[in-house]
Amino acid sequence: MRARWHRLGCGTGRDAGMSTSEYAMGTIAACAFAAVLYKVVTSGPVAAALQSVVEKALHAKF
Repeated sequence: MRARWHRLGCGTGRDAGMSTSEYAMGTIAACAFAAVLYKVVTSGPVAAALQSVVEKALHAKF
């Protein structure tokens, strides 16, 4: 009985997955991170730098 009580109390039971609320919070966090990343990538300086890199790659001599 003591071993079973210890196993239940220490969190080593069979509940190894995430609950629905944890999935929801993870999804919200991922969407928030994607929104911030989108704003950074589409900002003026970053967009200009990316465009410069693409133009240099397209005009490279082989």
